[in-house]
Amino acid sequence: MQIQVNTDENVEGGKALSARVSAEIHARLDRYSQHITRIEVHLSDEDGSKSGGSDKRCLIEARLEGRQPEAVSECAATLEGAYSGAAKKLHRALETTLGRLNEVKGGATIRTGDL
Repeated sequence: MQIQVNTDENVEGGKALSARVSAEIHARLDRYSQHITRIEVHLSDEDGSKSGGSDKRCLIEARLEGRQPEAVSECAATLEGAYSGAAKKLHRALETTLGRLNEVKGGATIRTGDL
């Protein structure tokens, strides 16, 4: 799983930030790494250098093997809150999308009494 971290001109990016973002994504999404070819992370500061409010934004796009990409975003007061929240949202989205692959059509239901 390849992770690419991009920042806008208002966010000081660097190796340390990229390492923290990558660690968060690996912690949340390693379970689905066999289905993910690439993850793109876009960090931005919506209002530049002004303080206050939920102005830090993280957009994460996961490129899935043989499927449409999944994208989520999160706004928070800090960059850490933004990328952590977006990683949680992406985990839930992938859980829904890829979880369906393991369900077999015609499986046990409450109506058939096979449970």
